[in-house]
Amino acid sequence: MLSSLSREACDSLDQRDALASLRSAFRLPPGLIYLDGNSLGPLTNEAAQRVTAALDREWGLDLVASWNSHGWMDAPDRIGARIARLVGASPEAVVVADSTTVNIFKLVVAWMHGSGSRCRIVTELGNFPTDLYVLQGVAELLGPAVELQAVARKDVLDAMDSSTSLLVLTHVHYKTAEMYDLDAVTALAHARGAAVLWDLSHSVGAVPVDLQRARADLAVGCTYKFLNGGPGAPAFLYVRPDLTERVGPGIAGWLGHEAPFDFIDEYRAAAGVRRHRVGTPGILSLSALDGSLSAFDDVDMAALRTKSVALTDMFIELVESRCNSHGLTLITPRAPQCRGSHVSFAHPRAYSIVQALAARGVVGDFRAPDIMRFGIAPLYTRFVDIWDAAERLHAVLQTQAWQEPQFNERKAVT
Repeated sequence: MLSSLSREACDSLDQRDALASLRSAFRLPPGLIYLDGNSLGPLTNEAAQRVTAALDREWGLDLVASWNSHGWMDAPDRIGARIARLVGASPEAVVVADSTTVNIFKLVVAWMHGSGSRCRIVTELGNFPTDLYVLQGVAELLGPAVELQAVARKDVLDAMDSSTSLLVLTHVHYKTAEMYDLDAVTALAHARGAAVLWDLSHSVGAVPVDLQRARADLAVGCTYKFLNGGPGAPAFLYVRPDLTERVGPGIAGWLGHEAPFDFIDEYRAAAGVRRHRVGTPGILSLSALDGSLSAFDDVDMAALRTKSVALTDMFIELVESRCNSHGLTLITPRAPQCRGSHVSFAHPRAYSIVQALAARGVVGDFRAPDIMRFGIAPLYTRFVDIWDAAERLHAVLQTQAWQEPQFNERKAVT
């Protein structure tokens, strides 16, 4: 590819890109190359408009009547149905509620409560910390009834045995972008008598997912990364429809009751995935998420994936060809079928390089101890962005700009 590649060629690719018009849906600062959408997606025009409407008209004028007249109470289900299309789920199987961390807790506790003699949870070391922390907390909370086995990634599938009830995995690894074969792993777990809980936080909105085809059991995911739902946007939760009676609420809250406005003392779980609603939904954040999802309304996820592969392939090739003498190590799989939509390189001074690159208008992020991570969102990332980002990274490394003092002061959020 590189022999025929130039910035002009990248511009030509952008002009022929069927997804190019979607970039206008986003409020991106002029001149900025934003490669951190796998951490926080940018604001969309529709999200801003929806929040403004929720503030000025719904809350500002209609007040409490908006729970009925503007569909506030049904927002977690309605927006969950919009996300369902992006993860290959039936509309009634997904609900938006709480955070990813809380949803993992709810589903793990609910599943393990009915696990019988199968008492083991298997997960991988190096999984996103919140997943591991929640599982450690559940094992401590439930005591001898639950055993947690966290093993190296290469040993995860072999670790399942007759005592394993639940396998908890992140579909696309948050550091490396390494991606599991969701269908094959789910089938293997089922063959060994276990269920799988998939964390789709780095998948949804970036790679095609088909939970129904895979017969996946449980899933969670955040919405502020590739779905662009806004900082702290609520997460989503999926339960396979035939399992809803088996999976009771891990936290029984009033909005998970079958008749919350009857205000009775006895809890009775609502039907289906609605039982996993807990407290009053945050309408302003749900409004932003509802607006952001409009960017996906007419998107073919297969076409989005094709562009993602082309962009990530190009970025890997350009960085390695220009920066191969500066100590970078690719930790993202080269094979497209094995990676998600971000690319990561290791370098001993990764944090400082990311900061110096941001000062030159290219925003990526850092993950300890030595990872530079670049999220590539096909809805708004252009081919010329990839070219320019690689050029500026080369300039930072070539001039050793990362050694400047201001780039070595560690910030709270990296």
